[in-house]
Amino acid sequence: MSKKTLYIIRHGQTEQNRQKMVQGSGVNSNLNDYGRQQAQAFYEYYHDVPFDKIYTSELKRTHQTVMPFINQGICWEKHSGFNEMSWGHREGRPITPKDDEEYYATLEAWKSGEIDRRFDGGESPLEMTERQRVALNHVMSYPEEKNVLICMHGRAMRSFMCLLAGISVSNMYQFSHGNTALYQVEFDTESLHFQFIKKNDITHLNRLNNPNPEFNLYQKVTI
Repeated sequence: MSKKTLYIIRHGQTEQNRQKMVQGSGVNSNLNDYGRQQAQAFYEYYHDVPFDKIYTSELKRTHQTVMPFINQGICWEKHSGFNEMSWGHREGRPITPKDDEEYYATLEAWKSGEIDRRFDGGESPLEMTERQRVALNHVMSYPEEKNVLICMHGRAMRSFMCLLAGISVSNMYQFSHGNTALYQVEFDTESLHFQFIKKNDITHLNRLNNPNPEFNLYQKVTI
């Protein structure tokens, strides 16, 4: 039986993550010190996996997270389909009470199926899913790549997991993940079915002294 395995991780922590600021696709932030420790911990735990290809978003926080693997000489490709959701006017600034009111109203709209709704200047879940579908089709078009590492972003990963599970993006709240959390997903090329092997796995972080554990492992708003 032929299988293709996707190892999908969220990027390491940034200062904007730590401060609970909105980054989205418009803020090209770097990993902070703890984010670099997370990235190294993931590498040390998974460096023996024979990855055939690495895919990241176009944003450098994903590049930095998987750079230890890239430095091994593994083929690397950036794809805009793996970029974070664009949050429009909310990006790059502290969240105000008015922002919170708008945010939670929009979340409820998404949950109720209004997946074409967006913030001013931003992107809707439907638009994000469609560009992710293009990226997924691209990844799957290379059957010779049996083990693939994908590094992307928090909200984008929620949407991507829905795509792999074959459910509406309005269900993205089923998926919660902190920085460098892993989803391992197998694709059976005979049944054409994705099977989740690991979900939100952070075993590799167990030995780290997390300076902000309640935020890294679970956050009410994953952005």
